[in-house]
Amino acid sequence: MNKLSSQQVSLGEKVGYSLGDAAANLVFQMMMIFQLKFYTDVFGLDGAVAGSVLMIASISAIIVDPAIGLLTDHTNTRWGKFRPWMLWTVIPFCVFYMLAFYNPGIHQKSSVAIYATISYVLLMTAYSFNNIPYSSLGGVMTSDIRERTSITTIRFVVVTIAQFVVQGLTLPLVDHFAEGHTLQHGWSCTIAIFACIAFVFFIITFAVSKERIQPPPRQQLSVKEDIKNTVSNVSWNAMALLTFALFVTLAMWGSAMNFYFQYNVDQKSLYDFMSHFISLDFNNAYSIGFSAFNMTGAIVQFVGVICLSRYLANKFGKKKTFKVCLSLTAFLTALFYIPEPTDVGLLFVINFLRSLAYAPTIPLLWAMIGDVADHIEYESHRRATGFCFSGIVLALKLGLGFGGAIAGIIISMFGYVAGGETTIQNESATMGIRLVSSIVPAMLFMVGVVALHYYPISKEYNENMQAELSARRRIANQNNDY
Repeated sequence: MNKLSSQQVSLGEKVGYSLGDAAANLVFQMMMIFQLKFYTDVFGLDGAVAGSVLMIASISAIIVDPAIGLLTDHTNTRWGKFRPWMLWTVIPFCVFYMLAFYNPGIHQKSSVAIYATISYVLLMTAYSFNNIPYSSLGGVMTSDIRERTSITTIRFVVVTIAQFVVQGLTLPLVDHFAEGHTLQHGWSCTIAIFACIAFVFFIITFAVSKERIQPPPRQQLSVKEDIKNTVSNVSWNAMALLTFALFVTLAMWGSAMNFYFQYNVDQKSLYDFMSHFISLDFNNAYSIGFSAFNMTGAIVQFVGVICLSRYLANKFGKKKTFKVCLSLTAFLTALFYIPEPTDVGLLFVINFLRSLAYAPTIPLLWAMIGDVADHIEYESHRRATGFCFSGIVLALKLGLGFGGAIAGIIISMFGYVAGGETTIQNESATMGIRLVSSIVPAMLFMVGVVALHYYPISKEYNENMQAELSARRRIANQNNDY
């Protein structure tokens, strides 16, 4: 890496880097939205057992993720610290992705649960080995505040397209490939297509991205110092709590809405509503309706990211923008408790408003974590980007596992019948689904709002911090010291 390289990043590099997160989201969105329902309705696991699988996999990350962060911080190759991991991890990541949605012919429920746990742990581990370096790479591409926001904005425009594809096309693709075959065959074909696309995108990210920020020239290896400086940093702790709360909520809500559309929404009303826009059979009203619901939200988020995120962040700062938009998102999420089963149009209206409120926050999370890595360097004169990001990815994975687990446990407690053997759930089960689609995630969103209250990096603070760090790096470049 050239110390004198410009902090400006070309549009081509920004898009190429963003494709890596699009690839990761071809996996992540599937885990967040469909994994729990896949385990209950295809693998036939009880909701609580399926939730436990997700939780066990996320807990395993407590050991794995910090180790990966330290490993990547101390990786030195001609390609940089973080870039080569895009290349080294791409094949196992894609293979484990396909295995997590495939049953090799196991029928006994206990054996299916063991297989699901092992395959999901392997997928989550591969995700960490890929995503921690990927996220860290975004933190060392530039130190320019506006460029960093621009990178994350483009990144999440591309991610929103991936979200649109996964959330909108998965069920129609599964139905298509399952026709004349088993439901498992439909899932396997769909996942294989997404895995192949992800493979190509990761290779492009490796090829075009550049690392421009490096640790102080005379920084000595010290795992103890890196851990101490990171976990004692107030901004890092605030972002870890925010990330955990966000992804508990997103995983819970995403999983629950899948059940919500099948069991809480009146299928005839859904069919009548969708028939105004497209021609469909009554039997696929659920899959088409839920896909349209997700695609509508993705389109709104796409527009919101482009039109609002960068503008609001530059005008008001990342922290203030995130706090206000997340509060609105919590309120609008709670409103999903209100619609009656026949109020399909109201569901789409609430989703439109919720997606618009949440959209500006999407790029800001990872831009703010890049600021946290700078904040740790600012206070300690040491840089540990990989370990900083590994802790946040750990919080994300714990949130993903706990969110899916909580959703599975709650619907199981309320009497959900697993196995896809019924198209109707009892009143208690539908109430459980309704709660984890509205009130419960809304409350958890507010935990994120509280975490942001303690996040110290305001717009003014960040500008002063970046100015001092830039001055330090200029001096270090001249004196080969810090």
